[in-house]
Amino acid sequence: MTKLTVRDLPAEQLKGRRALVRVDFNVPLDEHHRVTDDTRIRAALPTLELLLDRGARVVLLSHLGRPKGKPEAKYSLEPVARRLRELMPRRDVCFVESTDTDEALKATTELKDGQVLLLENTRFLGGEETNDQRLARGLAQLGDLYVNDAFGAAHRAHASTEGVAHHLRPAVAGLLMEKELAYLQGALEKPQHPFVAVLGGSKISGKIDVIEALLPKVDALLIGGAMACTFYKAMGLETGTSLVEADRVEMAKELLDKAGSRLILPHDAMVAPDVKSAKGARPVQKEQIPRDMAMLDIGPRTAESYARAIASAKTVLWNGPMGVFETPPFDKGTRAIADAMAKATAQRVTTIVGGGDSAAAVEQFGLAARMSHVSTGGGASLEFLEGKTLPGVAALAEK
Repeated sequence: MTKLTVRDLPAEQLKGRRALVRVDFNVPLDEHHRVTDDTRIRAALPTLELLLDRGARVVLLSHLGRPKGKPEAKYSLEPVARRLRELMPRRDVCFVESTDTDEALKATTELKDGQVLLLENTRFLGGEETNDQRLARGLAQLGDLYVNDAFGAAHRAHASTEGVAHHLRPAVAGLLMEKELAYLQGALEKPQHPFVAVLGGSKISGKIDVIEALLPKVDALLIGGAMACTFYKAMGLETGTSLVEADRVEMAKELLDKAGSRLILPHDAMVAPDVKSAKGARPVQKEQIPRDMAMLDIGPRTAESYARAIASAKTVLWNGPMGVFETPPFDKGTRAIADAMAKATAQRVTTIVGGGDSAAAVEQFGLAARMSHVSTGGGASLEFLEGKTLPGVAALAEK
């Protein structure tokens, strides 16, 4: 870790000072405005508790949803503040319904030691997503130091994730940010071998850069999800009514040539006329996909063989489901990967789940706690694995 973190700040630098912490509280809410998955809130708690224990007064910034630069009641962070109070019963958690206002600034200056203040959704501010520097300077007035713990938003150069770090120093990483970078960087730079990557999802287009970045580093790259069908098409196989990206078939051919035996495609597929036709689902060999059916999951033979590959690895990185995991029986392939990774973790294999749908899947299966690391940022982890610079990280102070 080359960036300064909250661990590097001595207590005397924190006591009585306002720590402006960018968190990622972009969590799902139900129709009653209740938080339905508090994973991201819980992930930020170690950073908040460390700051509070060292005498800091914590001011929180976060976005929620896509309100397009103006206030929308359904995207208010007030329900998140309620959940945060429940998760931090020993702390005094306050909420202010604005961010870049005199009221918000006054609330930060009146904070007492050990108090937490959550400000309103940063995306209610017109200049947030354009990284307006005037807004960034305004946000910098809300704290005496800046902590970025929002890995899930680190790939966005927004006023609250990148801009403010240039106007408020020291600007350091939180414990979650540190953990995310340590696991992902470790997988890219110093993985223990055999190193197995499992990539799924519907489209090859979103994963091309990751495939190209990982190919020189992995011992095996296991492909699942509908993206396998674009590779099948490149091999001249029948794909039926499966999702195929016709404009990526040539690229799939090139990747197959370049990868050789390291890129492994599903041997069989679970097919059905559509997602609603669960009763008509059946496994077929990859060469036997019917013309009137679609591949909706990897097949049982593939699930077994991928599980064996995971069991033989020392490092496993997974991004993207194997099928339509939200709809049984098309969840079996994704569940098999999650189970295999949980067992591998128990055997001291480093297992990393790269956020997004994969993280949602392990959470749904109750296996998140049995992975070495489950990333809180789907888009951010993908861009990091592609080798891109994350603006929210680049702006932080070097050690």
